[in-house]
Amino acid sequence: MTVWWPFARLAAALLGIAAIVAQLSLTLQIALEATTPWGGHLPTVAVNFFSFFTILSNVSAAIALIIAAAWALGQRDPARPEPRWLSVLLVCVSTYMIVTGVVYNLLLRGIELPQGVTVPWSNEVLHVVFPLFLLLDVLVAPRRRALPWSTVLVVAVFPVVWVAYTLIRANLVIAPATGAPWWYPYPFLDPHLQGGYGGVLVYVIGIAVAIILIATVVVWIGRRRGTARSEVHATSDSAGVSSR
Repeated sequence: MTVWWPFARLAAALLGIAAIVAQLSLTLQIALEATTPWGGHLPTVAVNFFSFFTILSNVSAAIALIIAAAWALGQRDPARPEPRWLSVLLVCVSTYMIVTGVVYNLLLRGIELPQGVTVPWSNEVLHVVFPLFLLLDVLVAPRRRALPWSTVLVVAVFPVVWVAYTLIRANLVIAPATGAPWWYPYPFLDPHLQGGYGGVLVYVIGIAVAIILIATVVVWIGRRRGTARSEVHATSDSAGVSSR
């Protein structure tokens, strides 16, 4: 697995990028054909597209997997664990992608989102296939490094920043699809649909708890797998020294 897993990561990353490009192309095409001034404002449409947690998570995951694959392919020692910074990055993107899959399939499947028409195969890749690959990566990828529990706090930084950015920006943007003087990427963040910010807060807290729990499990799996591999590596090194 040490030999071929980097190629699996590259293949998954390329599939994710293809899905992102396909959906972005359709979104921009719809904007170009819009008959209203706000619907055809390409800068707003493009920024909105990259303001979805799903898109940001998929882009980050694809980049992280490409970096991880490139690092692994450049190593000669099959037992060498990933560097700490790379392991932290993989824990972050794995958590975000797993959360994306869970939230979409529990809360958003079948609900029309503000970007308009979706590309069916792209939608499934971004919300099901790629998240499942990141889950598989957590469970079986070689070279995992055991990380401290404080990594969970690092994972929480981006979602907090994203929620703050989303709620601040929302009332500064005209929705391309409807012309409403606000734009929220997901219905559960829209106070106009949730009876005010109290309803939004309930969802934010629930998803925050999910992120912390999933991050904790991802770190726990990495600590078990990483620790076990480190012990085996240390034992083999000791045996090699004693035999000299």
